[in-house]
Amino acid sequence: MNEKANYGNWVPEKALYMLFGAAVVLGAIAVIVQVVLSKPVITAAAGVLCVLALIMAVYMLICHETFAFGKGNMMAGVHEHLVEHLDWNGEGRLLDIGCGAAALTVRCAKAFPKAQITAMDYWGAEWNYAKEQCEKNAQIEGVADRTSFQKGDAAKLDFPDESFDAAVSNFVFHEVRTAKDKRDVVREALRIVKKGGVFSFQDMFSQKALYGDMEQFVRELKAEGISEVHYIGNLEKKLDFIPGVVTTPWMISGMGIIYGKK
Repeated sequence: MNEKANYGNWVPEKALYMLFGAAVVLGAIAVIVQVVLSKPVITAAAGVLCVLALIMAVYMLICHETFAFGKGNMMAGVHEHLVEHLDWNGEGRLLDIGCGAAALTVRCAKAFPKAQITAMDYWGAEWNYAKEQCEKNAQIEGVADRTSFQKGDAAKLDFPDESFDAAVSNFVFHEVRTAKDKRDVVREALRIVKKGGVFSFQDMFSQKALYGDMEQFVRELKAEGISEVHYIGNLEKKLDFIPGVVTTPWMISGMGIIYGKK
């Protein structure tokens, strides 16, 4: 049997284990307190917390299955949407900013078979991804000869100006802790794109707390020399492959895309 790539999930399995474990522990506490101590108030409190933990665990499991590659495939759909908005002939170099486990990297490599793909990520201990996982996935998918991976900070990319013909990023910019203003991360991503090169970035662009007035931001980018910038906001309400169950404020809310040509 051929080995399958492991791209992880936006809802890590560790979180599911913790939530279901908490529900079991709280349920056990409720039973023990009632049977041994006969403390109805404590029993009721533990019981309520148990039910809440169980509800959250089931909800997160539904989201996990919705996102998962080979199951709900929502993550694959999000990547496809991004690539569809990258108007590129595929000749040259592409940078994937914040590649995670290389799912988008591999999709780009397959969509643009003539391209050389560079992918970078911070890969901190808090994330369920690693460089070695990316390299293994690229090998399994048969694109290792055209992809390379390196550690880096999206707020200060380790590449000269105008190094790439295309750049992509998916749900990364809002996570960059080294940049207070997330719009600066967008500008940094555009810095490494060649004049005439193209880009497609998806993030929580419709969340004003993160990006402010996006229409104004688009005008600023054009004034700064980006020749073509398009913005589509609130994608979670427009894309039919995103079910309502994941459009909560703590999941997918305020999703947007900016794409165009430098």
